[in-house]
Amino acid sequence: MLPYKNLLIIDKNSDQAVFNQIAMQFIHLIQEGKLLPGTPLPSTRALALDLGLHRKTIVAAYESLVASNWVDNLPRKGFIVSPNLPVVRPRSYHNGRIGAYETDPGFEYAQFGSFPYPSSLHQKDEIIIDDGFPDITLLPGHVLLKEYRNALDPVVLKKLSTGWDIEGSSDCRNALCGFLNQTRGIDIKAENLLTTRGAQMAIYIAASLIIKPGDKVIVGDPSYIFANMVFKELGAELIQVPVDSNGMNTEIVEEILKKHRVRLIYIIPHHHHPTTVTMSVERRTHLLRLIKNYQLAVIEDDYDYDFQFQYEPYLPLASGDHGGNIIYIGSLTKVLGAPFRLGYMVAAEKFIHAAATKRMLINLRGDIFTEQVVSSLITGGELTRLIQKANKVYRQRCHFLADLLSTELSDVVELTRPNGGMALWLQFHADLPLTKVLEKASVRGIKMMGSVYSRDNNAPYNALRFGFASLDEADLSKAVGILKTSIRQLK
Repeated sequence: MLPYKNLLIIDKNSDQAVFNQIAMQFIHLIQEGKLLPGTPLPSTRALALDLGLHRKTIVAAYESLVASNWVDNLPRKGFIVSPNLPVVRPRSYHNGRIGAYETDPGFEYAQFGSFPYPSSLHQKDEIIIDDGFPDITLLPGHVLLKEYRNALDPVVLKKLSTGWDIEGSSDCRNALCGFLNQTRGIDIKAENLLTTRGAQMAIYIAASLIIKPGDKVIVGDPSYIFANMVFKELGAELIQVPVDSNGMNTEIVEEILKKHRVRLIYIIPHHHHPTTVTMSVERRTHLLRLIKNYQLAVIEDDYDYDFQFQYEPYLPLASGDHGGNIIYIGSLTKVLGAPFRLGYMVAAEKFIHAAATKRMLINLRGDIFTEQVVSSLITGGELTRLIQKANKVYRQRCHFLADLLSTELSDVVELTRPNGGMALWLQFHADLPLTKVLEKASVRGIKMMGSVYSRDNNAPYNALRFGFASLDEADLSKAVGILKTSIRQLK
């Protein structure tokens, strides 16, 4: 029941009779939608006791409401808001009345500029060209179901529900440490690792501990748009360094460091986003030397390291000699799929503790349940088997798509076949109106959810990321066919 004692305010100094004041305030409650048609009203005795008034006053107020058709008096049921009001929506009783949340806020707040990120709603027959996401049909469903059932065991649930480590599930962190040490050559223990809800959260937390307004941050050109947004939101001044076929140009980085005090470098050495290039050994060595000489804070974003199409991939920068200055960030979402939001941060122990405390302000406990399931996948070897299986599939799809594009669209598209990852970086000829091409393609059943940089939208590139991992060869062929038809129609 509503707190009528606080809602019905009686002014005993008013010339208006008390029963009439009560009746008018009930009408306002109905008009505002706080009392909907059919809602029972408190008995006259209960309301009189609540308001400290004589019962006859409440009876008079109710009778007035009944007479004006706002309230019905039902035998043996009492008074209810009339179900037969002219219009149910309360705005109908006040011409021009606007709902409380239909207006702009009356206070100042931070606003963000728009960015290209489409709705997730799509039709069944659409082909989704994403930014580079895994094929969730490769997941071992029976194994996942088994691990979820195990995690739902009362003993396990009780353990998960009572107390927690602020850095994340200890089982998950221990399992992840073993996995990262074996696959990336990073010599860490659990105290060096923090779990997060995806890599994006890890980037935000790390950057927020380092960046102060006015600090200079080096990023690639182009770079991952959502990381750039984080740095700008924290007040950073971005210095963009060109990314070519060998990765970020570290010679230019060194020139910048000689002239400016740089607070942070954000680097994606493996399968750079969006261009998919991998940084060369020479530039990795050079950058590690700069990191130590200038004592730089570095965020190494290694979002899909696990998908390598060559026998001996380069190890992350974090595996080298960097004096504890590299914050290594990765994600298991790229392995397990978008529904599994699980990322991690690797750094010096004191930084991890600070990051864990920061994380508590936005995500008190993390996804302990998912972490428990994933830790079992790691220790049972299922994660490794999934990665091995997916690598074979994704390598085949990558080569299939690259060959198809080279055959069908070589006159308008340039690409370099990546040595891993989940997407191709397609650079279209500068005079091709890419936005119009995609508009025509969308009519024919393509939904573009990858990063798009279009010159006809004043972007510095005429390119897009074509995620191939989540599409089979039939869908890849159909998608390229639609793009080809859409391009030819504009020529």
